Amino acid sequence: MRNIKLIIEYDGTNYAGWQLQPNGVTIQQVLEEALATLLHEPVRLHGSGRTDAGVHARGMVACFTTEKTIPLRAFSDGLNTLLPQDVVVRQATEVTTDFHPRYAATGKLYRYTIHAGGRRSPLSRLYSWHLRGELDLDVMRRAAACLVGEHDFAALRGAGCAARTTVRRVDGVVIEKHGELVTIDVRGSGFLRHMVRNMVGTLVEVGQGRRAADSIPDLLAAGERSKAGITAPACGLCLVEVYY
Repeated sequence: MRNIKLIIEYDGTNYAGWQLQPNGVTIQQVLEEALATLLHEPVRLHGSGRTDAGVHARGMVACFTTEKTIPLRAFSDGLNTLLPQDVVVRQATEVTTDFHPRYAATGKLYRYTIHAGGRRSPLSRLYSWHLRGELDLDVMRRAAACLVGEHDFAALRGAGCAARTTVRRVDGVVIEKHGELVTIDVRGSGFLRHMVRNMVGTLVEVGQGRRAADSIPDLLAAGERSKAGITAPACGLCLVEVYY
């Protein structure tokens, strides 16, 4: 039995997220359908995690098993001919049968993009959160530093999160400006449902002067979602890389 690892890039705009569900087309669904066509057998993909509706990925990792002996290149180049234009397999490799993309992961990197310009941008609208006015990035960085480390992130957990524990480790939060675009890179051991988007919504309130930078420790200690900022729109979020 072969265990095939895929690195997948996708534009999540037109999908109901990664995971299979009955009420919308998902990334997992289109990949499994394309694999079934390629291999002439049903395939179940196991992903490194889930992304919500509208969230993008540059480095989603997934695995499946098969006894087919076709060349590895067929799982990338061949599979891509069967996939829609907004989903692509960047790389396919064969890994040991005990490798699981979720349980073997040691960390993930997400990037959130904000378009901080006066006028909206039609070309950026599907991949960023448009905000009018400037953001104070220095105070946002001071607030972000309070999120680094191992904390109980219950205050930043989205509704419907089924995680058994809300303790997570954030290894770094890097905020940079590129013209009118502001990127917030968040790297950590793992994330709760909507955690990164809720972090961004809270940091934006800091950058707009509506929340003090030094209020973050008390926010985390309170553990109440209602005390944190809004959930940033899904379109600005991208899973950049999964670490092993």
